Amino acid sequence: MGTLDSFDTVVIGGGPAGATAATDLARAGLGVLLLDRDGRIKPCGGAIPPRAIADFDIPDAMLVAKITAAEIVSPRGEQVAMPIEGGYVGMVDRCSFDEWLRNRAAGAGAQRRTGTFDHLEYARDGAAIVHYRERDPDGHEQPRTVRARTVIGADGARSAVARQVVPGGDQVTCVFAYHEIVESPAAGQGHFDPARCDVHYRGSVSPDFYGWVFPHGATTSVGVGSANKGFSLRQATARLRRDTGLEDCRTLRHEGAPIPLKPLKRWDDGRNVVLAGDAAGVVAPASGEGIYYAMTGGRLAADAAIEVCRTGDARALAQARRRFMASHGQVFWVLGLMQKYWYANDRRRERFVAICRDADVQRLTWDAYMNKRLVRSSPLAHMRIFFKNVAHLTGVVRA
Repeated sequence: MGTLDSFDTVVIGGGPAGATAATDLARAGLGVLLLDRDGRIKPCGGAIPPRAIADFDIPDAMLVAKITAAEIVSPRGEQVAMPIEGGYVGMVDRCSFDEWLRNRAAGAGAQRRTGTFDHLEYARDGAAIVHYRERDPDGHEQPRTVRARTVIGADGARSAVARQVVPGGDQVTCVFAYHEIVESPAAGQGHFDPARCDVHYRGSVSPDFYGWVFPHGATTSVGVGSANKGFSLRQATARLRRDTGLEDCRTLRHEGAPIPLKPLKRWDDGRNVVLAGDAAGVVAPASGEGIYYAMTGGRLAADAAIEVCRTGDARALAQARRRFMASHGQVFWVLGLMQKYWYANDRRRERFVAICRDADVQRLTWDAYMNKRLVRSSPLAHMRIFFKNVAHLTGVVRA
């Protein structure tokens, strides 16, 4: 074991969470290995709010589109425009964005390796022994082993790291997402707008979530999500493409994956390992937004690993979840309630879309999304929204 390569931290998974963690760790002077699978692309709308751009120094060159409005579509086809006043949401292509993040980590001093995590064990001296498989130039997988003082599991939903070593890590609630990347039509063709994200709420597109059309400049992500295992995501996506005039756009690639929608109750093993990103379950309910929360979780996991390496006190691993939930737990709770109630059936979705016509709702929604906070500065607006929600819930207002 003494001849193994040793690192302060091994980061397993090179998506936004893992790559961000590796960058922060390397910049702090720790020895870091960033291990990522070859050819991994996650289905993702690619939205980057201004808070993420500022917090994580995302250059303008990485944005393939700037969205200045959203449109939500009700089960009956009612369209509600939601313009962004004085700002925009950046869009990224996950292929190039994730690779840029990994390269940034390498530039900061992290060592990159391509391989698939296999299992983890604990050495007698307390170190973590990480076993993985590396593909050689001939395409054969070779077993590899390294030592680490700490490990960050950022290997996605249904994380192998979480399932093996974190209590409750095998109990994750997921929506299954599928999307197709297509060539964008010309601006003005049909109803397509390259500066607008469209969200479709109807049971034929998704019985319990939504479908989306998210422009990425030269390409567009068209997809759906659902927790209903018997629902055909591919057929729903084909239906959505027909309904939105994108049926004849050339398909460039497609991906599917589970998307967690509830933070795990525990993110660490109490010894060496802490989770981040999808592995920790930090995708926002109702919206499905994950990039900002993944990068934030990666940063907090890195902070925890740095503290463990500095002090030797494994209790510091738990601070990652505590800090995340202190900042974002209330938002996740509110969004979870919204999804559970408003997405339950088309009648409720119709009312939900009707509520979104309200100017107060739109303003507070965009403020919360862009700045990642629950807005408390407008008590009168909150009061108006409360009574409007009550009216819709009780049926006083007809959708």
